[in-house]
This record gives sequence, C-alpha cells and structure tokens, in this order.
Amino acid sequence: MFTARTRDIEVKVTPRFLPERSSAEQRYYFWAYTIEITNHGAETVQLESRHWRITDANGRLQEVRGAGVVGEQPVLAPGASYEYTSGVPLPTDSGFMVGTYEMVSEAGERFEIAIPAFSLDAPRGKPRVVN
Repeated sequence: MFTARTRDIEVKVTPRFLPERSSAEQRYYFWAYTIEITNHGAETVQLESRHWRITDANGRLQEVRGAGVVGEQPVLAPGASYEYTSGVPLPTDSGFMVGTYEMVSEAGERFEIAIPAFSLDAPRGKPRVVN
C-alpha cells in the first residue's frame, strides 16, 4: 500500500497485477489499482478532476487528465471515505504511476492533493497468455 496526505486528505493506493488480463507475447501487462480517499479535515470537499503521469520500464511517459474518477466526482464530508478501482495497461512488465486530484472546498477554493507514486511490477516469470 502507498499513502500520501495533503491538507488532511489521505490517499491510499493498492496496486495488483492481473495475469489473466496480461500477455507477455503481446507485450501487454495489466494492473488494477484500488484507491481510498479519506477526508480527515473539517470541511466538505469534492474531487473534480485527476491528472496521472504513467511511466513504463522504458521511460515512456503517458499523461492522463480527466473529470472525476470512474465517472464520478465524489463529495467527501469530514470523516468520509470514497473508494474505487480502476486499471492500467503497459507494454512493459513494470512501471509506476503518480498524480494529483483537483479538489474544491465548500467555499469554492480549488487545490490539488497528491496521489502517491506507486510501482507496477509483474511477478517474475511468464504471465498466462490471453486468447
């Protein structure tokens, strides 16, 4: 598990390799990651957008920006948590991701919170071939 905390908002990431969705022969490796966002602060906030930087083992960088997460823009009251799972493919058997969420407070203040850097590592050995 990887954790970051910005302005009393904690982001925890748990990645896992999915061999059943990966194929070494096709240079396609797939990971799921579960993210839990917890508001430890005193005011309600909303997640408006995300910005990911995804780097494969060859150093190729892909940036992804978009509204919300998994089609939602969750509102987190003080003490509330929100969890979602998403996925990412890479052409290499390892890499890493890091990013930020843009949040907005009840007062309309926009600010970014950190998504911790986390590694994407396939187990050594050959993933099962997907037909």
